[in-house]
Amino acid sequence: MKLCVINKKTNQEKNKILTEKKNLDMEKLFSAIPYEERIAFVPHCLRNSEKCKAKERGSYFICMECGACKISKISKKAKELGYKGIFILKGGRTIEKLVKEFKPKAVLGVACYFEGAQGIELLDNNGGKDKIAVQFVPLTKDGCTDTDVNLDVVLKALSK
Repeated sequence: MKLCVINKKTNQEKNKILTEKKNLDMEKLFSAIPYEERIAFVPHCLRNSEKCKAKERGSYFICMECGACKISKISKKAKELGYKGIFILKGGRTIEKLVKEFKPKAVLGVACYFEGAQGIELLDNNGGKDKIAVQFVPLTKDGCTDTDVNLDVVLKALSK
């Protein structure tokens, strides 16, 4: 049993290092991309599971900005800045579909380190197409429901 705990911690540390390195590597490129060429992804677990009014669209949700969770403020800021879209993802594989559809030059992702690392790797392997600049903001409390994130950090990252 201890081996599983150690392995999980090791993987989390590896994912943290990968995401932090990628943020540093991509920061200038991300900042150079106009807002209207960017999209943002947030995880469904960040929603308030009791009060959320987001509209389901197959593999993702669209925030209705009901104010029940931090996604509302993130969505409002992204729209104010002119982002192509903000999507509440049910799972990481939705990233591929949305990137093909919206063709962003930059993506801001909010997630746990595990999902963040997977998303970054997925965008890195964008089929040899134009490089997509990625910035990642980790959750401050992860889990599968009612997670949390530092809102100031997300809003700052959106505005880079």
